[in-house]
Amino acid sequence: MARENAILDQEEKINEELTEPFDLDALEEKLEIQLEEELADMEFLAEEKKKIGSPDNLGNVIMDVVWEQFLNQIAVTAGEDFIEENRGLTLDLRTEAHIQTTEAFAEGKIAAHNTEIDYQQRYDDWQTNFAKDENGSVLTHMTRSGKEEATLSKGARRPFDESRPKGSAEKNTDMDHTVPAAEIIRDPAANAHMTKEQQIEFANSDANLNELDSSLNRSKSDKSMTDWLDMPNARGQKPGEIFEISAEEEAKLRQKDAQAREEYEKRKKEAEQKSIKAGKTSQREEAFRIGGKALRAVLLQLLAELIREIIAKLVKWFKSAKKALDTLLDRLKEAIHSFIGKMKTHLINAGSTVFSTVATAIIGPVWNTIKKVWMMLKQGWSSLKKAINYIKDPANKGKPVGILLMEVGKIVIAGLTGVGALLLGEVIEKGLMTIPIFAFEIPLLGSLANILGIFLGAVVAGIIGAIAINLIEKQVEKRMKRDIVHAQIEKGNRVLNLQHQVKVVSGAKLEYTKAMVAHSIHDRHMAAAGKMEDSVAVIRANCSIDESVQDTFDDIDALFAELED
Repeated sequence: MARENAILDQEEKINEELTEPFDLDALEEKLEIQLEEELADMEFLAEEKKKIGSPDNLGNVIMDVVWEQFLNQIAVTAGEDFIEENRGLTLDLRTEAHIQTTEAFAEGKIAAHNTEIDYQQRYDDWQTNFAKDENGSVLTHMTRSGKEEATLSKGARRPFDESRPKGSAEKNTDMDHTVPAAEIIRDPAANAHMTKEQQIEFANSDANLNELDSSLNRSKSDKSMTDWLDMPNARGQKPGEIFEISAEEEAKLRQKDAQAREEYEKRKKEAEQKSIKAGKTSQREEAFRIGGKALRAVLLQLLAELIREIIAKLVKWFKSAKKALDTLLDRLKEAIHSFIGKMKTHLINAGSTVFSTVATAIIGPVWNTIKKVWMMLKQGWSSLKKAINYIKDPANKGKPVGILLMEVGKIVIAGLTGVGALLLGEVIEKGLMTIPIFAFEIPLLGSLANILGIFLGAVVAGIIGAIAINLIEKQVEKRMKRDIVHAQIEKGNRVLNLQHQVKVVSGAKLEYTKAMVAHSIHDRHMAAAGKMEDSVAVIRANCSIDESVQDTFDDIDALFAELED
């Protein structure tokens, strides 16, 4: 190191004797430009030395993770609020989720999202009418016609008989349900689209009731009119033969059955149309409900982004020397301009917020876990990508392998710190949720435990990451400072070399200028002497002609001689 700061070696000295003229001005200008460039490089090295060990990168990673979690929580909370308002049901705008069909009702597939009609309650009430085995399966039996039908439980017909008009004891008649109550009870269409009251009202209406001889009514039981009239007994006898029913009376019975069934189908159709209308209304309301939640989440996210910009500018204002109202307003204007300038990014984030809100509404709170896993994967990929880009960067190709590995280690640790913040936040949140006060829900933001979990997780992970990076940073710092000091010495030597060259060139330029000036003066003196000799010769020639002038000159010479004595 003793000779590292030497100005010049013997081989580095330039020849200071100029044997022939050349453009010294151009040479001096060139050397001065090189000197300015070298000085600028020294300033850059000094700044790089200050940056060694800066924790800004880790801080940015932690801040980005916390902010992304915060925005994600806004969306998740909006989705969870939707589920709560949607009676605990996730988002489902499919037609079958809102419009109940008869076929689906018969299979127990309920349009649970319909907010106008409680089909689940209707289905449960319908199922209480059937006898079931120990496994809860509906018991069935075979009719005389070979048709399998569900066995009704005891008391299933009672609501239909309680308000039914009675027949005449004098005439020995009963009021028969033309469309039997048992058929209505077993009918999935009637039970899906008609209330129990509507079913009973039709069953006991004039359109369906028919005064019938008691013996005929008991024989008919809960069979349909056509099945009863057309079904022979074991002897092959039909009711018309057994009870001596005339053809005219039978025709009336069949006509009454047709009229009753026409009215029955009409009422079922009207009820089904009401079900479709109710389903469409429910579907539309659920769409508006999720739209409102998503819009609220977007507006809150945009407001949070604007507040973030304002806080950043306010921090700069507090740090500034001049804290006046006009500078504060300027900072606020800058925040608004910055927010508007980043509108494309904000809109992309808003799209992500809408997606997260809808996803949470569709699959429930599990989306929050999925999103966190995605954030971890994204953070890991980002770290890997940064590490690869750092190694591939041409500016880093000349660095020693040890430095590259340590720098890559810092990048990876920063990424792992972000992942750690997510995991720790989840653990802290679950721990705090066991304490009732932390389970308190903050409107629009989620539970207090969740918010504290996000920030405490980030703080703890940030501290651990900072310690790990600091250990690596110290090793890198030593190496880089040593390299930068060496580079500064080399730059200093080149600067001194250039300064000496500029000095020598400037001196040579000065000597050259002095020589040129002296030469010019000498040439002028020689020219003046020549002219004077010529003038004296002319004067003397003239004097040889004019003797009086010569005498005058002689007198003058004598006078000068006397003065000299």
